Amino acid sequence: MARHLKIRTNKVGLPPGTLVHVGEERTEPVRITVMDYDQDQLREFCPTSIDQCSDYRDRPSVTWIKVVGVHRPEVVEMIGNCFGIHPLVQEDVVHTEQRPKMEDFDDYIFIILKMLKSVDDGAGDEQIRSEQLSLIVGRGFLISFQETEADVFDPVRDRIRKSKGKIRRKGADYLAYSLIDAVVDQYFLILEEVGEELEVLEEELLAGPAPDASQKIHRMKREMIFLRKSVWPLREVISRLSRGESEIFTEPMGIYFRDVYDHTVQVIEAIETFREILSGMLEIHLSSISNRMNEVMKVLTIIATIFIPLTLVAGIYGMNFEYMPELRWRYGYPAVLVLMASAGAIMLIYFRRRRWI
Repeated sequence: MARHLKIRTNKVGLPPGTLVHVGEERTEPVRITVMDYDQDQLREFCPTSIDQCSDYRDRPSVTWIKVVGVHRPEVVEMIGNCFGIHPLVQEDVVHTEQRPKMEDFDDYIFIILKMLKSVDDGAGDEQIRSEQLSLIVGRGFLISFQETEADVFDPVRDRIRKSKGKIRRKGADYLAYSLIDAVVDQYFLILEEVGEELEVLEEELLAGPAPDASQKIHRMKREMIFLRKSVWPLREVISRLSRGESEIFTEPMGIYFRDVYDHTVQVIEAIETFREILSGMLEIHLSSISNRMNEVMKVLTIIATIFIPLTLVAGIYGMNFEYMPELRWRYGYPAVLVLMASAGAIMLIYFRRRRWI
C-alpha cells in the first residue's frame, strides 16, 4: 500500500527547474540508443557521447533517441540542453511520480504516461508495477525516457527494422502514436490477467469463505485504484492529441489517436467494472461469514434449548431433600431418564417440523 500512497518530500524548498531524481534508487549506468530511419535506410547504434545525439536534431529522417535510466539528472540535463528542452520539462522527466499529462511547447510536445507490467511479488501473487515513460516529440525526432530496459516496444522496433506497415514512411508523430498505442495495448494484457485472478477468487468465495479472501480482495481493490490513477488522466492526453491542436502532429494523425482514445476508454470502463465486481465480492464474502456464523449460532442455540429441560429435571432431583417421594421409588431413576430422553426427542421432532434444523 505504501508504494501507492507514498509522498516524496526531498524536493521541498528547492527552486523550480532543479533536477532531483524522485523514484526508486538505481545504480546501473544510463543507456542510450539511437534509431535513425526513413523509407530507404535505417541506422541503429549506441552513441559514445551525448553530442552525437544532437547531430540528429535537424535531419530530414526520423530519429528515435531512447534513454534508459533517469536516476542520473546530469545526463537528462545534457540531453535536454542539446535539444533545447525547458528545465521544467527536464525536472518532470527525473521526477518519476508524475501523473499522465501533455504539454505543448510549440517546438516540441512533452508527454508523460505510465507503462504497466505484472511481476511476481515473491509470495506467488502477481503485482502490478508502473514505470514512467516520458516522450519529447519534435519535428523529426522523438526522445523517450524510461526507468528500466524492459519495455513494451519490441513490436515497434521490429516494424522499424523490417520496414513493416507505415512507420518507415511516416514522421515522428506516427512514431509517438506507435509507442503510445503499444503502452495502451499492454493495459489490456494486464486487465486480462486481473480478470483471470478475479475468476479464481470468485470460485474460492463461492466454495466458502476462505481465511485470506478478505486480504486478497483488499489487495486487488488497491491495485484497481492504482490502475485507475495511472490510466484515467491518459484519456485527456489522448483526447488532446486526437484534436490535432499542435503543429507537431499532422492532421491525418487524428484518426489514429481517436482509435487509441477508444481503447483507453475501454480500459477505463474495464477498470471500473472490476472495481464494482470487487465491491460485490467483498459483500458476498462478508455475507458468507455472517451466514456461517448464523448457522453455528443456530446449532448451538438448538443444543442449548434441548438441554434446558433436561437440566431442569436433573436440577430438581439433584436437590436431595429428605421428603422427596421419588427418591425412594424403585423405578425413579429409569423413569427420570425416560422423561429426559422423551423431552429431548419431542423437542427435536418439533424443531424438525418447523424446519429449524
